[in-house]
Amino acid sequence: MVPQTGMTGGRAPRLVAAARDRRLLAPALLAVAAAALAYALSVTVFPYHSTNHDEAVYLQQAAMLLDGRLFLHPPVEGSFRPWFFVDSERGLYPKYAPVTAAIYALGEVAGAYRYALPAVAAANVALLYGVVREAFDHRTGVLAGVALLCSPLFLVQSAVFLPYAPTTMLNLAFALAYFRAERTGSARWAAVAGVAVGLAFFSRPYTAVLFATPFILHAVWTLREPLEERRLGSVFRRRTATAALGLCGVGVTLAYNAVVTGDPLLFPYEAFAPLDGLGFGRRRILNHEIRYTPELALRANAAVVEQFVSEWAPFGALGVPVAAVGALATQRRGWTWQQAVLAGVAVAVVAGNVYFWGNFNVLGDVEDPNGLITTLGPYYHFDLLVPASAFAAAGLLAAFDWLRDAAASRLTASRAVPVVLAVALVASAVLGGAAASATSEQVRDNAALTEHYEAAYEPFEPAPPANAVVFLPDPYGDWLNHPFQPLRNDPGFDGRTVYALDERPLDVAAEYPDRDHYRYVYRGSWSPYGGDPVDPHLQRVRVASGESVAVNAQLGLPSWTQTVTLTLSADGEEAYVTLAPGNATRADVDLAVSDGRARLSAGGENASVPVEDGASVALDAHVDGGYGAGFAYRVRFPVERADGEYRTLTPYRELCTDLRTCGGGAAYVPGVGPEGAALNASVRTES
Repeated sequence: MVPQTGMTGGRAPRLVAAARDRRLLAPALLAVAAAALAYALSVTVFPYHSTNHDEAVYLQQAAMLLDGRLFLHPPVEGSFRPWFFVDSERGLYPKYAPVTAAIYALGEVAGAYRYALPAVAAANVALLYGVVREAFDHRTGVLAGVALLCSPLFLVQSAVFLPYAPTTMLNLAFALAYFRAERTGSARWAAVAGVAVGLAFFSRPYTAVLFATPFILHAVWTLREPLEERRLGSVFRRRTATAALGLCGVGVTLAYNAVVTGDPLLFPYEAFAPLDGLGFGRRRILNHEIRYTPELALRANAAVVEQFVSEWAPFGALGVPVAAVGALATQRRGWTWQQAVLAGVAVAVVAGNVYFWGNFNVLGDVEDPNGLITTLGPYYHFDLLVPASAFAAAGLLAAFDWLRDAAASRLTASRAVPVVLAVALVASAVLGGAAASATSEQVRDNAALTEHYEAAYEPFEPAPPANAVVFLPDPYGDWLNHPFQPLRNDPGFDGRTVYALDERPLDVAAEYPDRDHYRYVYRGSWSPYGGDPVDPHLQRVRVASGESVAVNAQLGLPSWTQTVTLTLSADGEEAYVTLAPGNATRADVDLAVSDGRARLSAGGENASVPVEDGASVALDAHVDGGYGAGFAYRVRFPVERADGEYRTLTPYRELCTDLRTCGGGAAYVPGVGPEGAALNASVRTES
């Protein structure tokens, strides 16, 4: 017979393992919930991405990494520069480090870029549980995961391709490894901490430094005695492992700088905008410039923190007060060093962000925020979710423990249990309602923007045209993917669809002679924050070349038309023709370019202007009904001459009923416009 003690000894490890597995079930389920929510929000609320056009930068960079490239080499200069890419002698490169892009590239390896989003969300919840369990206990860690899931900032940022959630994942990995290294004395965990913080630094240096500052202070403090006593024991070995591998991350960062910018101390974002960095004084990026004074910094950051507290924290506006209760309860029990370090993260993030002018930019307006913070939250403070979730969990548990003890001391057991359960249910309903209200508001606002995007990108559904080049407008300047984030090129500019700015269309068309050519246009104001969605159109474009090229324009005329004034212009020269169409419902205008002149013929009238090589020829037709009523047509096409032949392509067409949208937001879209208005313009070659 086997002795009973042997059976007990065999069962004990299995019972411990089973208990551990049961304890891990709750955080595992929370991680799965985070993944499901992140993916669902990504595909339903952000299918065309968010109002922050940095998403396209990271996705373009991810595609480059998968293609083994650090630089882009467009086939035509000036027509293919993506948003936030630096133009250098070696090619175009993004102003951001490649760590976040590499994480998203792993999603594409698994099947789709979007697969990386739920993975990061799940990792953040699981890692937060581990960190808080090390600092507090198992139940606090589980509740901290719940608190994180109840943060609108976490949910929104986990559903978009921005760097804040991935960098926090690296920071949490560092924190967990550091805590475990200290608890177990393991140099391996210390090494893991060094790798994680090094990657976090490579991803977002200042973010990593702020998060790591309390840990660094603890590390230095605990080295005092070993150094004073000259005992290079396990503490020193752990510090050396973490510091050495962390500094390797710094070294990799500087090496990457040297490769792309040519200077290890010059970061890509500084190469893009030298005054877009840390510090006070004159700050500038592109055409946006301010003097970032300490006073302005404090005002801006106070407004950002107020937004975090009132709208974006765990459990909405209730989260930070509950976290304050948790901090007080922790103070009464006595701080452990891990809890003090987590509290220090909150101080470091809030104080350190004062030195960064991005917190002014994210507001839009300091007094009445209307910038990216309204849709994406205070994302530079994303790391603040870590201590906020941890201490909110501690506060909830402290309140529950106080309630349980108070009920037990005043009521019988049979009456105390239902009272405690009832109060706990009510409190859960209140917190859940606050979280749901805060999150639903942010999701609703972003969903409303997505409706605008759905209308704008309708011509590209269910798929963009194959074997095609699409010329895009530039409402925000000479950039691709700003704002048209889904319309990105493959790194080799040889994908199914190639996208180019409508700046040098003839050169682009010559580079892709075997593809179909289109022009994407829209009618209305590109402003997703308000107003009506635009009316889009994908116009087929044809190239014509010969000794003479001609354009025929057919202008629809409403019944109230009295006169039509035609203006032909090129190279600053203009010529005019006035028509009295009578009862005609259409005016035919012929334009021809040959022998160095552009000629207009309409209604028996003629006019011409000289045309130089590389000019843009424009026809403006003002339809006047008298008494100030009327609108204007505009037809514009480029002209180039080489080897005795002219080249042009199908004109860009506008129907201007509002001068504020003319010149980009008034494109002619068939079926949209005043009654009787219609505009057709075709190009042909004349011998």
